[in-house]
Amino acid sequence: MENENMNMIPATDTANASALENTAAQENPPALIKKIGGMTYIVRVHFSTTSKETFSDKVKRLLRNEVRQLMEQEAAGE
Repeated sequence: MENENMNMIPATDTANASALENTAAQENPPALIKKIGGMTYIVRVHFSTTSKETFSDKVKRLLRNEVRQLMEQEAAGE
């Protein structure tokens, strides 16, 4: 029982708190769970702390690339 609070940090130590929250988030990232038929899919989410691209920008880039690939395939007669 004495050791229960060993991992607790003081509320005034915000830099340390932030670092611990980031570590905890990396160790236990959020997960999306979807069951399709008899298979259960677990997708873990990770966000880069150094990325310069927003989520919206990333989705737009992925869609542009997908459309470009589809148009190239169509032009090649596939």
